Amino acid sequence: MQHFIDRKAEQLAFYLRSYWQNELPYKELEVFLWDTFEDWSQIQDQNLQPYSHKERVFWHVLNQAHYWQETEIMHDAFVKAQLEYCVHFLEQDGLCPLDVIGMRP
Repeated sequence: MQHFIDRKAEQLAFYLRSYWQNELPYKELEVFLWDTFEDWSQIQDQNLQPYSHKERVFWHVLNQAHYWQETEIMHDAFVKAQLEYCVHFLEQDGLCPLDVIGMRP
């Protein structure tokens, strides 16, 4: 399961950064989000392992990117700053945001 989180966290960071840099249309980001939820549903024994900090941040970012509209993700200063802070952590470039609670679907 940790391999899934590591791989998808790297991809999520890439997709969000590409979207913020206008290199990726929002629809592609949306497809990635839905594909990730679907891929997760194929994982066996997903609720048997405890959460890592990285997994909590990953699920928080994924759920927030799914929740907010295209314009908020791109232009809302608060939403974007929170997501960027979390993405830095997922890329292993920043501190762990301890005030986010991401939950598995």
